[in-house]
Amino acid sequence: MEGVDFTYVKNGVLLPESGVIDMISPCHEYKSFTTAATLDRQRLQAKFANEVLRFATGCINVRTNGTIHFGVMDSKGDTGYVHGEVIGFRSSQIAEKDMYYDALDYIEKSFAESDREAVRLCVREPQFIQVCSNNNKEHYVVEVDIKPSASILKGKVFSVRLPNFSEEANKVQLEKKTAYRRTGSKTEPITDLSEFYQLISFRDSQREEVEKMQIVTAPEPCQNLGKKLIMLLTGGKKTMDKEKWHILVTNKLQPKDLQNIDFLLNMNIFCVFDFDPDSNVSGLCSEYSKHHVVNRHFMQNYKIPSGMSIREFESKECLFDQVSWLFCNGRNDFKGNEPHCDEKTWVKVKRTLLKECVSLICKNILPKGTFQVIFLLTAPVDTPFLNTFYEFITDMEGHEDIICLAESEENFKEWQKFATGSCDMETINRSSVVGMTVSQINATLQKIQPSSTQTTKLLPIHARGECFLQNREEEMRCSLEILSLNHCEETSQDFIDSEKENIEKQFYHGGKVSWINLWLAEKSFVGEVVQRDAYNEVHELVKECLIWSSDRAPISCINIYHHPGSGGSTVSRQVLWTYRKDLRCAVVKTSKPASTVSEDAVWLREYEERDAQKCLPLLLLFEDCDQEYIEDVKNELEVAVNTKKIARGTLCFILLSCKRSHNPEKMCKDAPQRNVSITHKLSEKEKQQFAKKRQNLEKQFKPEFILTFILMSEEFEDHKIAEYVRKFVMNLLQGIDLDSVVTKLILYVALLNTYVQNSFISRSHCEALLAISILVERFRQHTFETSLNEQARLVLIHLRDENTYITSIRIIHPLVAKEILHQLLGDAHQQSDLALDLLKNDVLFEHRFGKDQYIKFLRDLFMTRHRISKGDKLDSFFSPLIDHVREKESPDQAIELLKAAYNRFNQDAFFAQHLARLNYKYDRFEDAEQWAKVAVAKMPNNSYILDTKGQVYRQWFLAKCKAIKKMETPENTVDALEMALKAIECFQACENASVQDNDTMNNAGFVGVVEVGCALLRLMSALDVFSRRNTFELNKYLLTDYIPAKIEIPWENFHRRLKDLQNIMLHALEWVSDDLSYFQTDLNTEEKTPETVESNIKHPMHWLVNKSEDYGKYFSGKCVGKNTDKLTPFTKRMLIYSYGGGNITTIFFLLTNQRDGNPVEVLEKIISLYPNDPMRARLPQTDLINFIASHFALSCLSPNSTKLAAFQDLQRLSHQFPKEIQKCLPNALFLIVLLFWPEENDTEVEKENKYEIVLSAIEHLQKNYYQKLKDIPPRKKRIYTHFFLSKGFGFEKFVHKSKFETITKLLSVSEKRLKWFSGEVWKMQEMSNLLKCVSGWTEDEKVYLEGPKNFKFPIQALKSSSIPYNNENVTFYLGFTLKGPVAYNITVQS
Repeated sequence: MEGVDFTYVKNGVLLPESGVIDMISPCHEYKSFTTAATLDRQRLQAKFANEVLRFATGCINVRTNGTIHFGVMDSKGDTGYVHGEVIGFRSSQIAEKDMYYDALDYIEKSFAESDREAVRLCVREPQFIQVCSNNNKEHYVVEVDIKPSASILKGKVFSVRLPNFSEEANKVQLEKKTAYRRTGSKTEPITDLSEFYQLISFRDSQREEVEKMQIVTAPEPCQNLGKKLIMLLTGGKKTMDKEKWHILVTNKLQPKDLQNIDFLLNMNIFCVFDFDPDSNVSGLCSEYSKHHVVNRHFMQNYKIPSGMSIREFESKECLFDQVSWLFCNGRNDFKGNEPHCDEKTWVKVKRTLLKECVSLICKNILPKGTFQVIFLLTAPVDTPFLNTFYEFITDMEGHEDIICLAESEENFKEWQKFATGSCDMETINRSSVVGMTVSQINATLQKIQPSSTQTTKLLPIHARGECFLQNREEEMRCSLEILSLNHCEETSQDFIDSEKENIEKQFYHGGKVSWINLWLAEKSFVGEVVQRDAYNEVHELVKECLIWSSDRAPISCINIYHHPGSGGSTVSRQVLWTYRKDLRCAVVKTSKPASTVSEDAVWLREYEERDAQKCLPLLLLFEDCDQEYIEDVKNELEVAVNTKKIARGTLCFILLSCKRSHNPEKMCKDAPQRNVSITHKLSEKEKQQFAKKRQNLEKQFKPEFILTFILMSEEFEDHKIAEYVRKFVMNLLQGIDLDSVVTKLILYVALLNTYVQNSFISRSHCEALLAISILVERFRQHTFETSLNEQARLVLIHLRDENTYITSIRIIHPLVAKEILHQLLGDAHQQSDLALDLLKNDVLFEHRFGKDQYIKFLRDLFMTRHRISKGDKLDSFFSPLIDHVREKESPDQAIELLKAAYNRFNQDAFFAQHLARLNYKYDRFEDAEQWAKVAVAKMPNNSYILDTKGQVYRQWFLAKCKAIKKMETPENTVDALEMALKAIECFQACENASVQDNDTMNNAGFVGVVEVGCALLRLMSALDVFSRRNTFELNKYLLTDYIPAKIEIPWENFHRRLKDLQNIMLHALEWVSDDLSYFQTDLNTEEKTPETVESNIKHPMHWLVNKSEDYGKYFSGKCVGKNTDKLTPFTKRMLIYSYGGGNITTIFFLLTNQRDGNPVEVLEKIISLYPNDPMRARLPQTDLINFIASHFALSCLSPNSTKLAAFQDLQRLSHQFPKEIQKCLPNALFLIVLLFWPEENDTEVEKENKYEIVLSAIEHLQKNYYQKLKDIPPRKKRIYTHFFLSKGFGFEKFVHKSKFETITKLLSVSEKRLKWFSGEVWKMQEMSNLLKCVSGWTEDEKVYLEGPKNFKFPIQALKSSSIPYNNENVTFYLGFTLKGPVAYNITVQS
């Protein structure tokens, strides 16, 4: 621009070419001119004059200023560059600058004589603008400005004859006379001159008007600068937006200015670009960090590491909790290599880093409109500082959220010169405040900030007083949202007056309750917030937790399960709000690691307290997070409490979990004493409260603006609420434009809200979608709200992330979302079409901001299945959307939808897995096989996917069996056999993958092998060749080399594999048995990924018993009940299996499951099948284990049975276990511990010998246990206790856990669980009568058993938190597990 000193940057990108804006702001046109610049003088001048005069005529005729740039890429430029990219010409190409000046002499030849002087006055001389580049080579951009004047152009329309060099004539020729005009970003011929002439007087008057208003100098200091500053910071509101982020760009502040930065301390500052190298010692960073935590960065470090998502980066760097301080030009106090650079060095070395930092923020983290950039000019500006403006205005695609504050007019003019290269003068002046000192800015802005002062928060203390919570301390603990005693007290009166109505309306329209809602109600600025009955229930549970008891655990857990939209979140926050004066309270930010939450929670509990033993409990709220996460935090807190040795009975933490559930009452039945359910149904008291509140609200708001509250007051009775919602939605949607992009947006959000819990779409995504329809109005600034129609404004609720303040939207209630889908789609449209349309929407899928969250919701829409353990009504096989499509539309539609999702999500293996499932569900086995192979090819070591492939063949096999049922022949069973063996092969691969995976325990492969094996045996036994008349024929075939003639040829490819079937099934059954003998099976685990088994076994013990019975019957030749004397050892072993004696799991299950038959008879049959003299028989190790285990089981049920061997005989028999103890199986070691546990009447020598035997066995048991556990936390696979130590001798010194059922049989299931959970069960008199209490001591937080004289005998505590911190004498009960003995009910001896 003429008269302005500035430079371009090589490869920088300018704003796109533009048309008429306001006549004064120049329109821009770019020409690469790369080829023309190499031409000779005559050709170059003709080309240059042609482009300039066409552009000039177009601008003059519409009376607008303009600039044509040569050396900037236009839309027709060379490939490899982008539109608007600065390239420039080498200095050698423009050495003869007079060529460009002289080229404009064509004005005399090209225009009519009467027009030439006027055109000369409007077309300015070429300007040569330097382009900075990293290689130090000089480049230039050539620019020509067009500045028409109303006084010399009045009433005229100009035509031009453009020069053009004719290669054929070898000279310059003039084109025919043509009038041009500027249309949008193009210069085009005027098609209708007469019409154009009619409007010329209007254009002249417009030009005159804007020339009068034109301001060409910096704002005068006499303006009302305070008002202008307030307008720029508030956008016309009474107060600053407390949820808007600010980015500060600054250089060196003077000492007097550093005393006036309170306005910065009260702002939400996201990051600071600091060009003062001494800032950390004596500048703004030093002063600001006294009040707030800052994360110091250099530009090269401020980037997302490879493989990390944006959300992970935000969480790791605490971007929205702590200010990021970027030192942009060195840091003098830093001992590393980060020096201050001169301007030229900075451009070479750091300019690219600055560009990357700005792009990261503007294109990935903060959506447009959520932040404002403030340039604070307190010292002379230099090139690095100025370049920051260029990067921001480029990446923010405009100037509207950039403001400049400068005290010195001289500093501002330097800034202004540079800024006009990217923006017009008027915009720069309009968004700048020049002449106010920092102290004046400070005083002015503090009046309009939502927080009236820098109020220090208060926390309650144990001594019933208060303490200050410093800002820096709070910001350091960014995993918690801390609720203070005086929360919201700093809110200014202006903010209350201007915003209280909007805050209340937002809440009753369906928004989440916030602390400001509760504070405004408490202070009577607005009406009270209704308390549901559940509030009192939760309040009482918390109160009960606070009652001291010596048995009180340090951590208490309370769960709230609530219907979506029933007020659960409000109840939980009301409880915290009430208890904030008596307890310390905080909300957990569940995006943070459990270890960080635990660390911060421990800090908050002990903050400003003198003694860790005397602190107020901390009430922590977890909202809608996985149970596994809460367990992880609880475990971390337990470790911390134990480490700090907090006294027994001291309550340290209360974990309050608030979760959505479709069946809250059922979720609460497991433990009603610590669970609260909130449903849509209102009590009589609640009905009265809601009715009264509704009357008050309807006086204040229109019903459509408080719809969610009205729905709650209608009680959600099925028929009543359904009709109300139907009518509301029907009235709402009347006259809606079904084809508009806003309606499409409503449908998209409704689809997600109907099927994906807690889903939303970011406002940034919505704006990107709506931009499709407003491109024609590209020069008019649209806000999101004005882009929505009336229906959308009523049905969409705006949500703000409490951490990032980024806005998103959802439908006001899930029921409304569901009804919108029903009414808008009707019968003509299907949900699969809508889902497909959403899936294929590139604008939403590729949008940068909130991309991770959006893609997660979209993925959940197609993948996440319903789980009862998560509060859903049932366990589903597919996602609810896919279930709807396949049931209500067609399986084909569902398959096509999943195919589209597979392609959209980069051919994800889990989508291929789902496609395999969906296809075999409808017997499309060829397609299912293909998709399973695709999934396995992508993830060959994933046991869940291998399981799916096995299930494809299993279902295929079962379908083939069904087709030939009762018509089986060796020939027509070939295909079925092939499928069965393929299934087994896949399940074996699944087994191997599961064993190798240290992070999971997936038994699906073992289960699959057994299921298919049993079905295969059933099929083979149906053949005539293996009919009941030939009972042993099948066994003979499977267990020997014998092959019946009838099947020899048809089954020739299967013989070898079928003869391995018995060993394969035995291995699988033993693995499942082993797993069940180690770990509890009643734990609810929440699945978080699509890596799920095809079907869960609901009762694994029953399954194992039934399948063991089937296995035993088939391989014993179905000779159950026949004379057993002549049977082979193998057949007897199979008979034992069929009775439930094949492993210790099924043997001990006979003690628990006494309803089916007579377990004493069964156990006696099992024992009778073993040799009469087992000592001489030398039984294999597995048989020996089962024989001894059967005696232990029989002794519990019938201690006087004639089949029961003497205890001493079993001790002697156990010596046949391998002498090398490492070769003993875990079950053998477990039995050795039981057999050789010392007794009261043993001599001291005998006791010592037995203790040595037992301790050796325990050491190896523990090694085996940790190998079995792999890398899974023990709390997720809790060890199962089989026996407890009792007061008798021999068999009688052990009592099986099933005995406890007789003690607690009168209690409900929930009462039993509570007694076990709290430890109250051990205080029951029946328990002390039944169990033996042993003595010991604790040392260094380990438990030791009193007994051995020559060595210590460590005992693992079932709960490490139960171990006293000091070295104490203790008593405890002993339980026996496959990990070794464990201590229960550890009690310090008084």
